[in-house]
Amino acid sequence: MFRIGVDVGGTFTDFTLLDERTGQLHYHKTPSTPGDPSEAVEIGLDETVKTHKMDPKEIVYLGHGTTVALNMLLERRAQTIGLLTTKGFRDVLEIARQIRPHLYDYEVTRPEPLARRAHRIEIPERVAVDGRVLTPLDLEAVEEGATRLREAGVDAVAICFLHAYRFPDHERKAGEIVRRILPNAFVSLSSDVLSEFREYERSSTTAVNAYIGPRMKSYIGQFENRIKKIGIERHPYIIHSNGGLLTVDAAATYPVRTCLSGPAAGVVGAAAVAKASGYPDILAFDVGGTSTDVSLVLGGRPLFTSERTVAGHPVKSPAVDVNAIGAGGGSIAWIDGGGALKVGPQSAGADPGPVAYGRGGEDVTLTDANIVLGRLNPGALLAGRMKMDADAARRAIEEKIAKPLGLSVEDAAIGIIRVAASGIARAIRSVASAKGHNPADFSLFAYGGAGPLLASDVNDEVGCQRILVPREPGTLCARGILLSDLTFDFVKTLLCRAEEDGWRQAKAAFDELETQAEEWLVADDVPEEARGFRRYVEARYEGQSFEVRVEFDHSLENVSLDDFITAFHAEHKAQYSYDIPERIVEIVNCRLEAVGQTPKPPMESETSGTDEATSTRRVHFGANGGWQEAIVYERGNLVTDKQIQGPAILEEMSSTTVVPPNYKALTDAVGNLTLEASK
Repeated sequence: MFRIGVDVGGTFTDFTLLDERTGQLHYHKTPSTPGDPSEAVEIGLDETVKTHKMDPKEIVYLGHGTTVALNMLLERRAQTIGLLTTKGFRDVLEIARQIRPHLYDYEVTRPEPLARRAHRIEIPERVAVDGRVLTPLDLEAVEEGATRLREAGVDAVAICFLHAYRFPDHERKAGEIVRRILPNAFVSLSSDVLSEFREYERSSTTAVNAYIGPRMKSYIGQFENRIKKIGIERHPYIIHSNGGLLTVDAAATYPVRTCLSGPAAGVVGAAAVAKASGYPDILAFDVGGTSTDVSLVLGGRPLFTSERTVAGHPVKSPAVDVNAIGAGGGSIAWIDGGGALKVGPQSAGADPGPVAYGRGGEDVTLTDANIVLGRLNPGALLAGRMKMDADAARRAIEEKIAKPLGLSVEDAAIGIIRVAASGIARAIRSVASAKGHNPADFSLFAYGGAGPLLASDVNDEVGCQRILVPREPGTLCARGILLSDLTFDFVKTLLCRAEEDGWRQAKAAFDELETQAEEWLVADDVPEEARGFRRYVEARYEGQSFEVRVEFDHSLENVSLDDFITAFHAEHKAQYSYDIPERIVEIVNCRLEAVGQTPKPPMESETSGTDEATSTRRVHFGANGGWQEAIVYERGNLVTDKQIQGPAILEEMSSTTVVPPNYKALTDAVGNLTLEASK
């Protein structure tokens, strides 16, 4: 039996295969197909099936990380949606919060609302915060509004009424009318998508869900058809932003939960793999083809956020706390008007890609710089399946970067790498300092196709204790999908003080949520022995604007109010390095995460390597020694506890790790590579 994780990136689509009979993991990559991401998935799955001589019917699990939702918001290709809202709240999406997107740059503006004003329709209705109906729902107004949207050609409708997060009856009645008048439209109710308070964030999240819904539903249909062509019979799962799995039906209904699908899986994988090596506290960075994702992991657990901005639109949904910057292997190097060298955020992507790909790309990229410096073998990408043109990369750097700046080709290439590494290092330091942490107390975890290439340059500026590089780092997001469980969140807003009465309300809320979660687990055919719950009380000090999550891995029946308050103070101090014991605590939300546990791949690595170097080649290490003869190893041949003194290059199918002259590397039983500066 086989289990497969698939992650679609901007440049490559990655696959990790677990053979349950042997416990072995196998890895594969194929170029992405931006026009239809499911095409690359089909190609890669077909290649994997043929390579391992598998019967597709033996694939018992297929998990998928997708960028469809994110790309929809970034590209704004869909038509406007309709919005039905309480009378007086038509312009909530436009008014937003009184916070500018950029503090000093007045040219940076918010994106246009996903629903044009002409398609935002006010409905007479009003429910008070305590549930009293102040204005009954005007059913005729709903019918008229739905008819107007139908005549305007709208194919997706969001419905967001005031206080519907606690009292959803009006939304549900309006939804029934809209579905009758627009039977083919994608309809999102805020009480289903986000049953939490904060009107603007709830409206925005529901609007995003409606906007990306039709395309996501279509994509999932294409994806399922393609895997059926291969002969895979099992229904796939989609990874969502909190690092868990959704059924395809749930992902099609709540696509807003998949906006950070792939990056979340990578952080799940990084946390598990690093913890298995004995390093539970890491600063993880994933350098892909178009961007770098940075995250903080404490005690082997990723940090989460309940709200973030995606393509300028607030999305309030539990998500792994990942920060992205525009720096990847395909990031374009350019010279600004003042003569300064810049890298990114524009990317050459998968098509045409870097100059070295030979697909018509004319812009110099980070990948081209690594090839020119000998750090990346032009014949080693995808285990030799994808050849690159080193001469073309050199000519492009000379013409577009070196000559205009009066530099040698090598110095220009080193400059490109240093600029990119500096930007990544700033992002990593920012993530650590935002939570009150010193990077020197952490290990730096490098993954993604270009992460290990840049790891030592980044760490020279960050100053972590060591660098960890997992096996096949370019496929870690796909591997993380195999480490994820089926999850879904249920939430209830309380907004009460953490006093005896408020704590009783919290316990009662969890009893109610457990009933809902149990129904969901049964409906998704999760075996009883695989079911579980994670409980979170989201609370804040009175007067604060946002919450801290306090986790309980067991029932709250025997948890006292004092136990909770003590745990809240400790969690606040862990995340922000301070607490205020004398301040009143307010309970905001009770959140229950239903979990359907899945079998996990083993962490141990095979150790049947030859341990021999494959060759040597000249590599430029910049300030660490210029051109030097480096020993080249095939990483898969290294046995456990193999120690390597730089300069060295370790190559594998999905990535290349650079070990500078002032570093030494050591392999461990989990398969991770540990790099430390020589003393």
